Amino acid sequence: MSNLQKRILTSIIILPLSIFFIIQGGYYLLFFLLSVFFIANYELFSVFNKKIIILFLDLILIISLFSIYYLRDLGDYSFKILLWVIILCVLSDIGGYVFGKTFKWKKLTKISPKKTLSGALGSFVFSLFSIFLAGNFLSNIFFEVKFFFLAILFSLIAQTGDLFISYFKRIEKIKDTGKILPGHGGIFDRIDGLMFVIILVTILIYFNSPIIN
Repeated sequence: MSNLQKRILTSIIILPLSIFFIIQGGYYLLFFLLSVFFIANYELFSVFNKKIIILFLDLILIISLFSIYYLRDLGDYSFKILLWVIILCVLSDIGGYVFGKTFKWKKLTKISPKKTLSGALGSFVFSLFSIFLAGNFLSNIFFEVKFFFLAILFSLIAQTGDLFISYFKRIEKIKDTGKILPGHGGIFDRIDGLMFVIILVTILIYFNSPIIN
């Protein structure tokens, strides 16, 4: 099985599982988030050596997990936004991988040699697919023009977050943070972009920003 097939298969399993726990909420969600926290921390302390990097990434992890719990119980609207953002980040990641492997355009940055312009484009394209999924299965409000803009913005933040974590991995001279997720690596390799998007969304909703409310 190719790495792409493993990546897609893992996403097909992880996405519904994550959404299940989020929909259940309460102790189910708390158990899920704590599991992610402890596994991610095991990865952090196993592969990273610099304490400042560990502390920073742990802080981002904690804030993002708390944000998920906060958005889940804030109300029906924020709950749907949370589900959409998770779907968007997964599709953005898959789109980047598929387009990057298929078209092999110019390298995007030296921070992550495998990142290409075609991959970035694929991330944007696939992130727009999340609009149609959310619009059909969650609420037709997602067909509003602002959500197409937000899809591109959140995909950009996710890709930037991915590069941010890649920068730290490059400093430590490691490729993946773990091997628990076939095709992806570790937990941090899977949620690197999502963490930053979730935090941004929480800030926008908390301050009642017209961009998203």
